[in-house]
Amino acid sequence: MANAGLQMLGFALALLGVIGLIIGTILPQWKMSAYVGDNIITAIAMYEGLWMSCAFQSTGQIQCKVYDSILQLNSALQATRALMIVSIIVTVAGLGVACMGMKCTNCGGDDKSRKSKIALTGGVIILIGSLCAIVACSWYAHDIIRAFYDPFTPVNTKYEFGSAIFIAWAGSFLTVVGGAMLAASCPKSKSTPKYPISRPPSSTKEYV
Repeated sequence: MANAGLQMLGFALALLGVIGLIIGTILPQWKMSAYVGDNIITAIAMYEGLWMSCAFQSTGQIQCKVYDSILQLNSALQATRALMIVSIIVTVAGLGVACMGMKCTNCGGDDKSRKSKIALTGGVIILIGSLCAIVACSWYAHDIIRAFYDPFTPVNTKYEFGSAIFIAWAGSFLTVVGGAMLAASCPKSKSTPKYPISRPPSSTKEYV
């Protein structure tokens, strides 16, 4: 029962994590304009995401523009988009595999040992997907920090972290915890000790 509860908790956390990854990937607030320097203009807030850039005006109007060409994007943005898509696909596949190996489901047969191994495989796949998301978020964050502290970057074009990157980080953390729980729910095989077979002493004595 303890392993079943651990599997259900890990599956729930991984499911919440992949939802966070999807939301974070869609939202355009991966980086927002940083209000630094002497001339601070707060009437318009600029946001940039993986798919579009948006301008939020103080009047409440929002104007978004989808990126025209993939080739015009920098390498960090292209890599982040690819890794986030791969992370979501791999994590969803891992959830499907783990669902077949969970004790509370009827998929995967009645063999408990086989189902545990399937759940372990699903947990490992989820961990791989979460690793891709962590690399993507960290790469994009490094690009923001590098551009922010670059002395040649104009003050009005400096950006800082937006809310979407924190949502993606939180989703990555949940998928890591959920995948680790699913991988740890596999019980260790009990090895049967092998002892030499003791034979009873023979009652008849042999004489030469």
